[in-house]
Amino acid sequence: MGFIQEFKEFAVKGNAIDMAVGIIIGAAFNKIVNSLVNDIVMPPLGYLAGRVEFKDLGYVIRPAMTDPTGAELPEVAIRYGQFINTIIEFLIISFTVFIVVKGMNRLIRKREAEAAVEEAKAS
Repeated sequence: MGFIQEFKEFAVKGNAIDMAVGIIIGAAFNKIVNSLVNDIVMPPLGYLAGRVEFKDLGYVIRPAMTDPTGAELPEVAIRYGQFINTIIEFLIISFTVFIVVKGMNRLIRKREAEAAVEEAKAS
């Protein structure tokens, strides 16, 4: 079997198509989670924490400056606020995936139990 034929068989298999759909939906879901964190969750938390924008929080190691040749040197900072946003995004995504997997496992167990009952009746 040639390389092209093997690729065609792989590309039209259900698993490859399911994976592609999952990746596309995952990318869209990532945008939703980013918006949820940045536009819904973090503004009230920033307000409660003293009217601060979390994504802008950081520890400046060296402020922006101009070197002797006149070139602008950017600020060097540890941006822990953006890190906090990323952690919250991760927690939301991991919790959502946990709920989906838990629901799928419940459905699979229910289907297996129903199949076992049908087999027992058939015996």
